[in-house]
Amino acid sequence: MKRYRRLIVLILSLTVFIMSSLPNYKNVKAATVIRDSIEGRDGSYTYSLWKDYGTTSMTINGDGKFECSWKDIGNALFREGIKFDCTKKFSEIGDITVEYGVDYQPDGNSYLCVYGWSRDPLIEYYIVDSWGSWRPPGAESKGTVKVDGGTYDIYETTRVNQPSIDGNTTFKQYWSVRTSKRTSGTISVTEHFKAWEKLGMKLGNLYEASLTIEGYQSNGWADVYSNTITIGKVSSGSNDSEKTNSVSDSAIRSEYECEDMVKSGPYAGNISSPFNGAALYANSDSASTTIKFSSKTHDFTLRGASNGTNTARVDLVIGGKTVGSYYLEGNTKEYTIENVSHKTGKQTVELVVTTDDGTWDAFIDCLIIENSNIKKVVIAAAKAVAVNFKSALKK
Repeated sequence: MKRYRRLIVLILSLTVFIMSSLPNYKNVKAATVIRDSIEGRDGSYTYSLWKDYGTTSMTINGDGKFECSWKDIGNALFREGIKFDCTKKFSEIGDITVEYGVDYQPDGNSYLCVYGWSRDPLIEYYIVDSWGSWRPPGAESKGTVKVDGGTYDIYETTRVNQPSIDGNTTFKQYWSVRTSKRTSGTISVTEHFKAWEKLGMKLGNLYEASLTIEGYQSNGWADVYSNTITIGKVSSGSNDSEKTNSVSDSAIRSEYECEDMVKSGPYAGNISSPFNGAALYANSDSASTTIKFSSKTHDFTLRGASNGTNTARVDLVIGGKTVGSYYLEGNTKEYTIENVSHKTGKQTVELVVTTDDGTWDAFIDCLIIENSNIKKVVIAAAKAVAVNFKSALKK
């Protein structure tokens, strides 16, 4: 019996050690599960489940993250975001940006979107990044907007005597619908508002901006594993090349979607197959982003593929210096360059084709950056657990 008590104490002690090596472990709390229409607070965010009928479940995981499922429903909306007080227009609030990642599995009609309302006038709006069996809203496009590495069709529709934040009434709907689906990335919400306004589609005072999963007469589930909504300073415009991502010393792993990066070169552009990402077709084609580093050593992993069986070389360039190369082969894989040293502060990170011979293309999906030092601590802790566990079993 003493032997097993020692073993239990050892396992608990090592578990505490590993957890103390991970960032923000003290913030973990029990998840909230709701199954019927209700609204509540999640720190600075507001969560909401609304449905008419059917089976629904929504688990609030903190910091804007949530899981949801629906079955045999009429209409259901699962959302988490920021509520405003309907006293200011978007131009008075500041630039609204949503950075998100979702494992999205609809079976039937559904939308993955940023959703909200305005008053005076009463407007229901959607910025749709992915959908299920039907691409909304089934109307004729009024125009397009190019933002966040993609193109969105713009629509305006009208709902007559339907549910709203002010009861059953008639109101307009504004839509931006991405031409190719994606389930992670950045949505520059304010840029859509500006594009709508240029087409005469004016919003009123903002009521809400939320990352939303909607289902209509369908089944499905989704895991919103990332949802960060930021309100920036009031500005006159947006330039993808000036956007800065931040990698902090406490972050073990950060991911950056290649379709959201700035493209340059004669042929570089976004693709939807074999994944939502970018294609680099010729010498000097590149995808880049600006990242603020607070430490100077990271592991850089590129998820990508080449066409056919040919090998595609893509150089990793940080601050104008080539620090390594990826050699992509055939089907989608992850390729890692470990312990890359670079300067701290804002640095331009580029993925550049350098040896195109006209026979292959580079398809790039995602750049993953891991903090080398924290990663080493966690791996060492895991090895210590394994060694001590085996030792305890022998006693």
